[in-house]
Amino acid sequence: MLTALLAAATPVAKATAAALKLTPQQIQQMLQAQQSLTYQHQSPLQAHAPWLTHTLAGLFILTALSLIGLLAVQTTKQEGLSGTIGGRVESAYRGRLGFEGQIARVTQAVAIAFVVIATLVSLAGI
Repeated sequence: MLTALLAAATPVAKATAAALKLTPQQIQQMLQAQQSLTYQHQSPLQAHAPWLTHTLAGLFILTALSLIGLLAVQTTKQEGLSGTIGGRVESAYRGRLGFEGQIARVTQAVAIAFVVIATLVSLAGI
């Protein structure tokens, strides 16, 4: 196995080992020490409740995609730059909402959920 490992080593690693006059056993010990030094950071939540972090990540992706879809479906009442900047004037009287109003409310709820879930994902250390 050691010969296969040395055969697969890069030319730089071979030259370094030759320059330092290392034995194959020393090289193997160095490789084992390097493998033991690899460090994978996990937050306490990731270590003890991986199902929760995976659920949060799934909800984050789901809300992001639904927010993109809802924003793509919406249309503006006034097209052009003036409609985008100025918006539209609404009366204080709230009658029944049409389809556009319902989509706007759903989009608002999904956007709030997206921000809350993004905050939780950030705090969870995913």
